[in-house]
Parts: sequence; structure tokens; C-alpha cells
Amino acid sequence: MLVNSLRFKGSSIAAHFLLIICFLAGSNTTSAQHSKLYEFDKNATTRWSSPENLNGIKSAGGQENEAAKGHAFDGMESGTSRWLLNVSGAGIINRIWITVSDRSPEMLRGLKIEMFWDGEQKPAVSAPLGDFFGVGLGKTATFHNTFFANPEGRSFSCIIPMPFKTGAKIKVTNESGKKLSHIFFDVDFQSNTSWQEGWLYFHAYWSRDTATTVGKDFELLPSLKGKGRFLGVNIGINSNPIYGDAWWGEGEVKMYLNDDGKFPTLVGTGTEDYIGTGWGQGAFFNDYAGCLISDAKAFQWAYYRYHVPDPVFFQTGLRVVIQQLGGNMKDKILALQKAGVPLIPVTIDSGGGNILLYKDKRKLDDPTLPNGWTNFYRSDDVSSVAYFYLGSPTSNLPALQPPAIRMYHLAH
Repeated sequence: MLVNSLRFKGSSIAAHFLLIICFLAGSNTTSAQHSKLYEFDKNATTRWSSPENLNGIKSAGGQENEAAKGHAFDGMESGTSRWLLNVSGAGIINRIWITVSDRSPEMLRGLKIEMFWDGEQKPAVSAPLGDFFGVGLGKTATFHNTFFANPEGRSFSCIIPMPFKTGAKIKVTNESGKKLSHIFFDVDFQSNTSWQEGWLYFHAYWSRDTATTVGKDFELLPSLKGKGRFLGVNIGINSNPIYGDAWWGEGEVKMYLNDDGKFPTLVGTGTEDYIGTGWGQGAFFNDYAGCLISDAKAFQWAYYRYHVPDPVFFQTGLRVVIQQLGGNMKDKILALQKAGVPLIPVTIDSGGGNILLYKDKRKLDDPTLPNGWTNFYRSDDVSSVAYFYLGSPTSNLPALQPPAIRMYHLAH
């Protein structure tokens, strides 16, 4: 990229030219970012918020035990909340790091993380802790990418920049039904002298449907109003075992931009295609896409895609969905259909193109149809976190679903 388009900090014309020169000379993005490390930002004051100095108050760190380590963590009874940050003024959160003593799926789904900007009562971020930090299904994984890291599967880091104009709050609430003995955290931020035109507010939206409706797309991001940038999504799926070993990932991601009506502007070609792989989905990770869980025996997958090199901007609104489609050979799908398994045939690959079963209302038992690869609508357990920037500190999206839905049938 010519510039680091995620950081909305102002930079000089000379710095922009330097980045362009680095790009044309073949330098990678990291080199371009490093070229700015020697610049002094007179508008920023560095602060860390941790249990040793909540909110990063000047000269107030390490007081509880006479400058010795004394308050590195807190405990949380079920039903209680803990502020990780509560500050006024303008600034940017640059890094959030958390680790907890209980990293079971129940705790990672039971802990709720919320972020509030500029004194708003409605959170811009409201998600289960584990899912927010880049892994689906309430699980941990060892990985790193452009936004998140979990170096050894025991901690959670986020380096998405989060600007705020008049204040920022981050809160964790324990809705797991059991006590958490240890939570450690660092929220690394900078106080700024002013808010700059063009900055946007960070948001995240989590949702789950434990049994998607056959023929209905799953909403990764419901219809959102306003201008902003879609950063991407991580998705977890518990594929329904009633479909046997049929592939679950034929669904295409569709993005309805601005005034799109029935049909979207942006459409992909399949689930694994969306994250840059093909012909199935094994475990891998890189900066912008990956599959952190690929467990056919447990019927579980968790994967992500972040739109950094291919930004998605919207001016008045956005809706993002993924089709609930699977696939297998026609004879196997026909056997499932005759057994009463809920499904709707969509296409058959004839070897030279698709036969449009859904549009033409053709029955799968038509003897003239070839025994090709058949795509079909199906029902699975799907959850996701969508990340985006928005021009306002709150959105029109619904509230986080309750713990009963978040923690339903969690697999270890």
C-alpha cells in the first residue's frame, strides 16, 4: 500500500512522497511503515492503562506496593464488570492485550467486551471476548495477522487503531456463570491534542444463528447506515452432521453497497475462495486471511478475511451476507433429500457449466440430469464478528445476543 490507510493520523507531504518512493522501489508495507518511526508526533502523549495504573494517569503507576509489582491482575465474580479504560479527551487506542486464567469456550463466550466512544451509552463494540480477538467458536489458536495475535494460544492482542474525539471506555463483563480468578490487561493509547477531519470510529458486531434457515443468507453485517469502511470478518461454523461429509462451504459472500436493492454490487465465488484458498479449507494463517480451525471430525471451522489491501468503502450504508450453501455429488444429495434432510438443490456442475436447478425449478431426481457436483442450500450453526469503521460513534445495529445463545452447545 502507498500509505497505511488504517491509521488516520495526519502525516506530512514529504512523508507521503517517501512512502510512494519506497513502494515504487519495491519496498514492502512494513518497510514503508518503518520509514516513519523516526518522526516525532508533537500532538501525541503516550499512556498505558493496566491494573497497576488504570487509565495511565501521569506518575501514578506502581503505587500499591511501593513501586514493586503489586496489582498485575484482577479477579471477576460472575455478573461483575471491570473497566479496562475510562478516559476523556481525544486520542487513539493503538493496542489492546488481555490474558485470562480460564480460556475454556464457556469463559471466552461468557466474557463480554464492550467499547464506548465519546460518552455514548450504546457500545460501538459488543462481542464475546474470544471471538472479538480473531478466533471463532469460543476457542483459542496460535496465530498472528494484520489485526490480531495469539502467540502461544494463551493471550489476546489487537492492534486495530481506534480513534476517539471526546472520550473512550472499554469494559469487560463476566456473564459466564462462574468466577474468573485472573484477568491481566494493557490498553496502550495516546492522548491527542485534537480530533482530525476524516477520522472514523471503530466498531465490531457479533451474531450467531444456531440453525440457519434453509435458503436464507446469514447476515455477517445487518443493514448498516452511514459512511465508513468495512475491515472484514471472522466466522465460525459448526457444520450440521445430518449432511454427513458433504462440503459446507459453497456459500458466496455478498456485499450490498449504499443503495443496492435486491442484488448486491460485490459478490464472491465461494467460501474458501473468499479467504484466498480453493477446493476445500485447511488450517493456515497469513496477514489478511486464514482458517484457524479446520476439524472435519468435530464438524468445526473458523476462518477470517481482512480487507486491508482491498479496501471496502461505503457512503450511505452496507449489508454483508454469506449464502448457506454446501455441495456433494448428486447421488449423495438425492439420498439425503429422500431421507428427509432439509435442503434445496441449487446447481449441478455439468462439466461445462452449471445447470440452474433453483432458477428453473428442476427436480433433483430428473433422470436426464448428470451425476455432477451439486450445490444445495443447507442449515448450519454459524457465528461471526464483523469489524468496520463508521462516521459516528454508535450504529443502528442490534444489541449483542444473550449468554444463552453465545454459549449454546459449545464444543471443547
